[in-house]
Amino acid sequence: MSIGNSPEDNSPEDERPFAEDDRPSIGRALQQARVEAGLTVDEISNATRVRVAIVHAIEQDNFAACGGDVYARGHIRTLARAVHTDPERLLAQYDDDHGGRPSPTPAAPLFEAERIRPERQRPNWTAAMVAAIVAVIGFVGFTLLNGGDDEPGTKTQVAEGSTPTTSKSPKPKPTKPNDPKPDPSDSAIAAAPRDKVTVKVNAADGRSWISAKDHNGRTIFDGTLQQGDSQTFQDKEQIDLILGNAGAIQLFVNGKQIEDEFQTGQVERLRYTKGDPEVG
Repeated sequence: MSIGNSPEDNSPEDERPFAEDDRPSIGRALQQARVEAGLTVDEISNATRVRVAIVHAIEQDNFAACGGDVYARGHIRTLARAVHTDPERLLAQYDDDHGGRPSPTPAAPLFEAERIRPERQRPNWTAAMVAAIVAVIGFVGFTLLNGGDDEPGTKTQVAEGSTPTTSKSPKPKPTKPNDPKPDPSDSAIAAAPRDKVTVKVNAADGRSWISAKDHNGRTIFDGTLQQGDSQTFQDKEQIDLILGNAGAIQLFVNGKQIEDEFQTGQVERLRYTKGDPEVG
């Protein structure tokens, strides 16, 4: 008889690793990482610009407040980086729980009306001049024909340049065509003043949450742009932007289009001044 534990006492279940179902939820993992980093919800909100209510909701595994899978993935990535944990692991877990990674939003042909400018019609001065000449010739011919029945004295008056009161023919005034009004969005960019910074944001390829502040840190705009919406911001020194779902945004700064390739679901923090556009 042997003393001690027999091999049968160590069941395989005691040595198995944690099952995938035993891993903490996304919200629980973010909350634990935040607590271990010694950060409060308010400090995380200030650092990431994600609203306090959304941080609380995500830590409770409630992603409805994010407004969709694209925004939820962007917030998870931002919060994970702020608390120094691996965002890719949490994103993979989110995709497993929500039916896979969302497909990119196809680019829609937005703002075609802004890009196609109406062709300005030139006034037809030639036609106006021809019409005026024909009117004068017709009037002179009519006057000469009527003068044939008058007395010689009347003919002499006409030959000497005496002008009857009915002989004046009003010259037709050429009508000046109305110039087509410039597109408001194009004129706002083209007329960007040099002594200010002007930023225009188009939600060209989908919905996006936007936050804009002036040089004093005061909020100019904080809300969601639906696809096809646009906003223009202006300040005398600088504009600070936060773009949610930055890949859906078409950006113009001081009359120039920003060509940076932002990613769908990505959160971008930008700063622009009166000089050449620079990412802050």
